[in-house]
Amino acid sequence: MDLNCDMGEGFGAWKMGDDAAMLAVVTSANIACGFHAGDPAGLLDTLRLAAARGVAVGAHVGYHDLAGFGRRQMDVAPRDLTAETIYQIGALSALAQAAGTRVAYVKPHGALYNTIAWGGPQAEAVIAGIRAVDPGLPLLALAGAPVLAMAERAGLRPVAEIFADRAYLPDGRLMPRDRPGAVLHDPDQIAARMLRFVETGQIAAEDGSALRLQGDSICLHGDSPAAVAAAQAIRRLFDAHGVALAPFAGAA
Repeated sequence: MDLNCDMGEGFGAWKMGDDAAMLAVVTSANIACGFHAGDPAGLLDTLRLAAARGVAVGAHVGYHDLAGFGRRQMDVAPRDLTAETIYQIGALSALAQAAGTRVAYVKPHGALYNTIAWGGPQAEAVIAGIRAVDPGLPLLALAGAPVLAMAERAGLRPVAEIFADRAYLPDGRLMPRDRPGAVLHDPDQIAARMLRFVETGQIAAEDGSALRLQGDSICLHGDSPAAVAAAQAIRRLFDAHGVALAPFAGAA
């Protein structure tokens, strides 16, 4: 099983998350590309830390929306979105090369992630952008979402992920962030629900029902105050139960 986290999301004097501490725990790092967050110097620092730790690096592409942290829905023309996807992967790839690592996969961020999960022109545009750069780059996306099948039909490797710190609706969608309980904060609770998923393939929805999902990666949000503690709790519990962690895209 892979454990991934969003990183490189600071901007200038604005700091977001503890990348150094998180990189000591996770196996994959979804690193911002400058559109929803991240500045070049900070991104290079995070990439160097990831390379030193042997953590796999993914391009966390998003809407061009620094003010909204990429969490606002945007109506972007497919032609523009394809070009923006290419641009972001390219920028991060150059920084990664300078840091002694490489971009090994792509994971959309925030509102873009949720929009393309269910297909449509924006999903097609992102897939086209990835293929234009390197059809060997896997697409990391929401477990059970139609975009995974779209990516596979387009020749990409789809990788499904489960969210450790987000509540699920009974239909498998993530609960909207503006609803109470949408984001989980208790490290032990987060770790226990992820162990249940690994052992049974089930995760509890917000109404108490059991969702059956398949996934090869577990995601934590780096901007959550409890993110590092939750990652450490998952790692301790997995170690205690013999669950091995390794990057799905291979070591950096």
